[in-house]
Amino acid sequence: MKEWHKLLLILGIFLAAYWMPLDHAGFQNALMEAFWMVQEYAREHILTCLIPAFFIAGAIASFLSKESVMHYLGPQANRWISYSVASVSGTILAVCSCTVLPLFAGIYKRGAGIGPASAFLYSGPAINILAIVLTARVLGPELGLARAVGAVLFSILIGLTMEVLFRREKPGGGEGGFVRMEAPAPRRPGWQSLLFFVAMVMVLIFAAWGKPSESVGFFNYVHSVHWWLAGLSLVLVLYSSFRWYSGEERKEWIGETWTFMKLILPLLFLGVLAAGFLLGRPESNAGILPMEWVQKLVGGNGLGANLFASVAGAFMYFATLTEVPILQGLMGAGMGKGPALALLLAGPALSLPNMLVIRSIMGTKKTVVYLLIVVVMSTMAGIVYGSIF
Repeated sequence: MKEWHKLLLILGIFLAAYWMPLDHAGFQNALMEAFWMVQEYAREHILTCLIPAFFIAGAIASFLSKESVMHYLGPQANRWISYSVASVSGTILAVCSCTVLPLFAGIYKRGAGIGPASAFLYSGPAINILAIVLTARVLGPELGLARAVGAVLFSILIGLTMEVLFRREKPGGGEGGFVRMEAPAPRRPGWQSLLFFVAMVMVLIFAAWGKPSESVGFFNYVHSVHWWLAGLSLVLVLYSSFRWYSGEERKEWIGETWTFMKLILPLLFLGVLAAGFLLGRPESNAGILPMEWVQKLVGGNGLGANLFASVAGAFMYFATLTEVPILQGLMGAGMGKGPALALLLAGPALSLPNMLVIRSIMGTKKTVVYLLIVVVMSTMAGIVYGSIF
């Protein structure tokens, strides 16, 4: 950081402290909402969502060779395979826009092409099968179906667009050409590696399994035993890691996991703090920006309402599944169906914390382009859907 940057930072902090309206009730509430949201995130998402995701990312970086990643997700890989895998990955991961970040970082830094990596970044939180089912049950089957179809198509189109715009990029974020690499001979049978990664994914899924709104049904049954399932999956992870991987490999795994934690967690907490201050927690809506303004701006199905819903959704933070009750309340207050879909397509896949971390991984230019693509496509989808329904 240059000296004048430091000066501006110090001056900004001084002016903010000097003019901070601490005696204003609205400001006090927003400030408390920021810290409540950070605490809520730390209590409900760090251990059950982010920590398993960090270990999965570390395992990807440690145990999957660069050649293997390049073979299946690299820019010269078969597009049918790479985009098929990337675009439906979210169906098995109940992750939010922040939990997907360490997984995206692991894939992107390990050499995946910008197209498939971007498709995975969007699909991870957007094509959450639990959220889609809940959307259909609470907000209507047509909105649930539109969300599912739109999210799959979006992930592919976003990936292809990013690939075209940044086709000169070398895997890992550089510039230049790319030489196709063949997948090397595996160090262990494929079924062992598959079982190891599946067990880690099962830990993430079952540990983060939320309680459904209804007291009966399959999802409620799984919730009643989800800690047992997560525990059994964890035992399988530990067994396979000690049985099939060497001590040096496990040490590298822990090191890569710690690297991702150092990269992501500080920005993540800063972004959650800012999102809480601006918009408040999803259940309280007591941020510095009144939610009544949002409700007035997203009524109807015009261009302005859909665009605002997309932009607002892109900057708001949604923990996994929380977007459904929020939208239920907003639609009850007069939100149009088009803006509702626009928010569903832009909101879970993006957030202010998410953007800060993405920028640190793939740079400002790509982050801005990715954001614009998501917002524009969500707006267009909302207009089309609103005109039909």
